Amino acid sequence: MRSELRLRILSGIVLAAVVLVATWLGGLTFRVLVAAIALLVYYEWSTITRLPETDFRANAFGWLSVVLVSAMVLFGFEEALAVLVGATLVGIAYALAMKGSGWLAGGIVYSGLTAISLAAIRGDKADGFAAMLFIFAVVWATDILAYFIGRAIGGPKLAPPISPGKTWSGAIGGALSAVVAGTLLHMAFFPLNGLWVPVIALVLSVFSQIGDLFESFIKRRFGVKDSSRLIPGHGGVMDRVDGLVFACFAAFLILLGNEIMSGTAGTPAGVFLFGP
Repeated sequence: MRSELRLRILSGIVLAAVVLVATWLGGLTFRVLVAAIALLVYYEWSTITRLPETDFRANAFGWLSVVLVSAMVLFGFEEALAVLVGATLVGIAYALAMKGSGWLAGGIVYSGLTAISLAAIRGDKADGFAAMLFIFAVVWATDILAYFIGRAIGGPKLAPPISPGKTWSGAIGGALSAVVAGTLLHMAFFPLNGLWVPVIALVLSVFSQIGDLFESFIKRRFGVKDSSRLIPGHGGVMDRVDGLVFACFAAFLILLGNEIMSGTAGTPAGVFLFGP
């Protein structure tokens, strides 16, 4: 086995173990993990988009915003989302007034919502652990099976200008695999009632693939291969969590929309996804 592949496999195992243990423990341990992910994501985003070089003041505001949102998530403040929205609006206003980079607001949203959505889905209860495992199963099945099915079947490209290696066969195969994986994971915890869970798995798989394409677009736009070299054999944090964070964005927004429509704030993610 080549040393690079061996390093990639070893790093992947260590990362998966750390994430799963932190998810199982929940509470402060998990919030520390997601806050760290958010800060590293902003570091990579700002580096890729060259914010430190092109607009130091904007980048400083971006760091301040993401650090504040991450700290609020870390200590369990529910106002983190409102702070994120406010910081994003300031970033947009700054870009319009000073003819600055719109990548500032994008980085604040992408990084801050990463911490908020992951922490909200996990929560502090046992059903949050099941909800996170469900999302992991969907995203990992999408990533792995899309790669192998796409290579085995080939066919028309999914988005050649953005990611020339991805095919429609891989995207469809990954989505169907995610539905199977998510449904089986759900059935390990709860009885299956209706098509709600397979539909959610399909939606999250689609968003996971959109997240992968979005990061590929950012890297291609700025001519970089990896988001960073923080993870041996894998590149950067964004390279590993792009699909996961978009799937969590989707799950969080669906959960938030359900709370607004039903008027029941604070519904645990596990209860919403799987039922009481």
